[in-house]
Amino acid sequence: MSPSSPPPPVTAPYDVLVIGAGSGRMVLNEAMVSGRHTAIVDSGPYGGTCLNRGCIPSKMFVHAADVAATIRDAARFGIDAHIDGVRWPDIRDRVFGRIDSYAASGPGGARDAGIAAYECRAEFVGERRVRLHLPTGGIEVSADHIVIAAGAHPVIPDVVRQSGVRVDTSDTIMRIEELPKRLLVLGGGVIGIEMASIFGALGCAITLVTQGPVLARRAGEDVARRFTAIARERWDVHTGASVTTVEQRSDGIHLRLSDGTPLVGDRLLVAAGRRPNTAGLGLESAGVAVDAESGRVLVDDYGRTSAERVWALGDISSEIELKHLANSQARTIRHNILHPDALEPLRTKAIPAAIFSDPQIALVGLTPEAARAEGRDAVAATRPLSDTAYGWALEDTTSVCTVVAERGSGVVLGAQIMAPFASSLIQPLVDAVTRGLTAMDAAATPLWIHPAAMELVENALLDAARLARRPTVR
Repeated sequence: MSPSSPPPPVTAPYDVLVIGAGSGRMVLNEAMVSGRHTAIVDSGPYGGTCLNRGCIPSKMFVHAADVAATIRDAARFGIDAHIDGVRWPDIRDRVFGRIDSYAASGPGGARDAGIAAYECRAEFVGERRVRLHLPTGGIEVSADHIVIAAGAHPVIPDVVRQSGVRVDTSDTIMRIEELPKRLLVLGGGVIGIEMASIFGALGCAITLVTQGPVLARRAGEDVARRFTAIARERWDVHTGASVTTVEQRSDGIHLRLSDGTPLVGDRLLVAAGRRPNTAGLGLESAGVAVDAESGRVLVDDYGRTSAERVWALGDISSEIELKHLANSQARTIRHNILHPDALEPLRTKAIPAAIFSDPQIALVGLTPEAARAEGRDAVAATRPLSDTAYGWALEDTTSVCTVVAERGSGVVLGAQIMAPFASSLIQPLVDAVTRGLTAMDAAATPLWIHPAAMELVENALLDAARLARRPTVR
């Protein structure tokens, strides 16, 4: 059988069938496949959103953007430098030249591992029974266990969709043929911020519109406010705004905001959220319950849906849409299928997240506001990177780390960082929240390298430990 040819039709049921070849592929490791009849189905490309349209390509673009930003910023370090040009096709092709070939190898790699890999759409037609819509015709297969990991897709607001104007989403913007001079970005969350950072650093004039009062709201009030102030210095940012009209004219795409402000750009990127890919899966035929408002597949603490021996993971069922969380869920569900008498719950706490913007933002656990909302007696200590020698080296004036700790016990409840490489700096704090460490234990147990950016985290932990020892002022 050639790597690209589909597996032969089967009549015997599979032991495990996975719908979705992103994080769902992790369910079918060697231990699961050995001695079992397994299959995976995806309309493609294999690898899911993260590999093809999300985390991985965007971070490869982020690095190119960081290089450009470093060159533009070199003068303040006494280095005269300039950018002669940005070869967008070369940047794009470096990214997708690697990714597309890797994705194309997915079905063949699965088959080499002993998994029946289908490249088509799947649809439930009954209890643990699925119709595979192959190009050569449909076949029906059944399985003892089915894992739904079909992901999510970008949402286009009605006002944009009904306008008929051609727009981009995260699915398409990274593959465009040339850089626009003016990019309109609709959305102030992770995707909107990251794409604005990338295209802005590569020379596009960015106009960003968000309904929220600040950008990056999940990072907490303080970091969100600080980041929004930085963004306003670089981009044309409109907060607390919604789009009322969208129109394509000869000189570009025209938007009008709810306050009457007119905007114009060459391309419009819509980053207004994502919705689970539950439509067309025939879940009602399988008895799989779906939340009517969000479209998410409903699962219990162990990843089980309302249908017996049907599981779900990742963006199709999780409120938090993160690749590393989906991978964790895949490992848990794999364990639960293999060990039905020793089920493990899905991870729900200490889930870190990052925005790969400039500067980066990272967070884990509770923000100060969330801690107060839960009724926790908590303190928050914020330290700037400029207090460290490494901050001096960077001439940094904006980076901060906040540690949230429980008053009295000093247990670390959460943390937020806005700084270069925040996605890496956050890791000791992820460990602290995961293990329930006190701020003093997290700060004093390891030896911190000096002078390094990680001293920012050490200083914030020490401050949080001191604050946590103080009695509540009433």
